This record gives sequence, C-alpha cells and structure tokens, in this order.
Amino acid sequence: MGKTIAQKIFESHLVDSPFENTYVLKLDRVFCHEITTPIAINDLIERNKDKVFDNTKIKAVIDHVTPAKDSKTATQGKILRDWAKRQNIKDFFDIGSNGVCHAIFPEKGYVRPGYTVIMGDSHTCTHGAFGAFAAGVGTTDLEVGILKGVCSFREPKTIKFVLNGKLKDGVYAKDVILYLISKIGVNGATNHVIEFTGPVVDNFDMESRMTICNMAVEAGGTSGICYPDEKTVEYLWDFIKDEYKSKEDAVNDYKKWKSDDDAEFAKVIELDLSDLEPVCTVGYKPDQVQKVSEMKETPVNQVYIGSCTNGRISDLRIAAQVLKGHHLAEGVRGIVSPATPKIYKMALQEGIIDIFIDAGFCVTNPTCGACLGMSNGVLAEGEVCASTTNRNFNGRMGKGGMVHLMSPATAAATAITGKITNSFLFKN
Repeated sequence: MGKTIAQKIFESHLVDSPFENTYVLKLDRVFCHEITTPIAINDLIERNKDKVFDNTKIKAVIDHVTPAKDSKTATQGKILRDWAKRQNIKDFFDIGSNGVCHAIFPEKGYVRPGYTVIMGDSHTCTHGAFGAFAAGVGTTDLEVGILKGVCSFREPKTIKFVLNGKLKDGVYAKDVILYLISKIGVNGATNHVIEFTGPVVDNFDMESRMTICNMAVEAGGTSGICYPDEKTVEYLWDFIKDEYKSKEDAVNDYKKWKSDDDAEFAKVIELDLSDLEPVCTVGYKPDQVQKVSEMKETPVNQVYIGSCTNGRISDLRIAAQVLKGHHLAEGVRGIVSPATPKIYKMALQEGIIDIFIDAGFCVTNPTCGACLGMSNGVLAEGEVCASTTNRNFNGRMGKGGMVHLMSPATAAATAITGKITNSFLFKN
C-alpha cells in the first residue's frame, strides 16, 4: 500500500510512538507570535526551563497589534521581545520589520517541502502550500516544541480534493476554498489533512496555494497540503540555490513529497470548478456561502483588504485593478493592510498604494489586527464588513459585527458600490 504525503513526512520525522496512534515528530520550524507565545514563555520560566531547543529553527514576530495599542498589548510584545533577545533568536521581526506571520515566514524562505512546522496559531496550515506538514497547536505543545523541538500528533488520515476544470475570469483561490468548505462543512475535515490537487491547483501560483491551505482549518483540517512542483522551486530558489545544481534537480528531489498513486485516503472528492462563480459568506460560519450575485443588495459599512489569507502582492494587484479610477461609496470605510514590509514596498513601487489612497482607503502598516478585532478596523455593534480575512464568527471583528468573507476582487467592487458586488462590473 502506498503512502500519502503526510504519512511520508511523519515517517521521516518520527522520534517515538509511545502510545498507539501517537507519533512524536522532530520539528523543522517553530513559529512564534506575541499573542500565544508569551503564555508559553511565562510558563517555561515558572518551571525553570527558560531555554530553546535551537535558536535558528525558532522564528518570531510581533504581528497582531503593531504598534501596541495599550499597556496589555505592549506587555505581550515586551515578553516576546525580551525572550527573543535572551535566547538569541536569530530571526525575530519587531515593529518596522514585522509582518503578518503566515506571510512573512514563507517570504523569508523558512518553509520547505517535507518540513514539519508548528505555531500557536490555527492558520499555521497556510505553510502546507509548500508540501509541508504545518499545524496550529495549543500552549502545551508549543512549550514542548520550543523546549525540545518535538510535537506529538495522531495518525494523519487524509481527505483528497481533486479540482478539475479551468476557473472563469474573476474567480480566485478565495472563491475556491470558500466553495470547498461549503461542500464539506466546518467539521468536514476534523482531525484530517486536506490535500489539494488537480489542474486548478496546478495552475495556481504559490500565493493562491497559500490562500487555500490557509483556510483548511475552517473545515476542521489539521493541515492543508499542496504537492511541491516547479512553482514551489521558483518561489524558493533564492533560498535553496546553494543546495541544488539546478532548478530541475530541486524539482526532482521534491517529487518525493507527493502521495503515491495507490495511497489510501479517508475520502476523495473530485469536483469540476469550470462553472464556479464568485462567492462570499452569509452567516457566522465559513461554510455558510452564497454566490455574490445573490448578495447584491447587501450593504456594508467597511471593506477590509489584507490578512494572512489575502494580503499578499497578488491580492493587492487584483483589488487595485478593480478600484483604479473609482472611489469608495459614500459612508463606506476602506482599509488595506499589506501583509509584509516587502509587499508594502512593492505596492508603493507599482503605484498600487496610490490607487488605494485615491479611492479613499486608509493604508495601514502590516498587521493582523483587524482580522480578529484587536486593532486597525474593529467594527461597532451592528456594522457589516466585507473582508478578505478567513473567519466570520460572531463578534470576530468586533462585538455585534457581521463579517462577509470574499476575494480581494469582490471586496474592491463592494467598496465602490457600498453593497456586495461582483467585480465583473468594474473590469479595467
């Protein structure tokens, strides 16, 4: 019997199996940010275990409230900052050099095919776009990861999506993942890895693959995974070029991180997405999804473009293409947050920031703040936000607020009309 990519990664990283169906894995990366990591740091200090397993494999960033908005968030940042200095963490990104964690870490080349990655953040599954096993974990697992460089998991059963067809113009990765979540539900992949395969995924660039893997957790998935290929190598080349004689050699090496043809899956779901239309969420769960064309009379108060799901340069380009020559509807607030300083700089150089400002948007520094209602775009009770983020739970972006998740193109079109709108109407 063949093996899935997750099974292959588990086997290559296995340290111990102390109980049936329990696998202790060696970790290649432990990612940290200032919301969840300070709890682990303080607990380790209390236990007289204030040390790290490898200061080159731990990467840390302050990304949720940047700069700090109050004493509490300043303290969270200080705990992480002091710890990074004390432990001589080689890659720590403080205010000014920081970015959204699931954007800046791949951008720096820290994730590779076949890697194991953990972080105290549910959207760590983003990094599976590179053919890695990446999972969000709780405080205890994070502490052990920081201290010992290992983490325990259950057997990785896998659900495989085979996505066929060719997407219509105006349909993007965000539409695809929202549609897939609507098909299986928010618990449809609980305790499973989700493999994304097929022509649609093959045609996606790495940023689009990160978008679909990012929201695997919204279907309950432990991790989302795409097979590494030429696009993966191209994205990583500056970081791996000293390890391989050529890009072809790298592609051939990474081919081992792919499920075997005779691998056993918990479920295989094959879909033709040729007729898929732009979609968005309608309620308080990511699986409550409707076509944008069915939502055209839904008014919004705010439009947010950014996050670890859709704050990369391709997302900003798509939104700017729709916005160019237009302005925010009266009474609508627009906020855009490039996910990293590099993305911000690229957007400046390409004139994208000018387009957003001319359209009436507030352009902020890289931050996760608005996504979870902490800063830079919190909603008032009763307000509605069209958002490119990943989670629409009740109160997610502010108590009593409603969040409609959508692609950057749909969000930009919605900003122009003040109602949820299909971007086809504003094709430049």
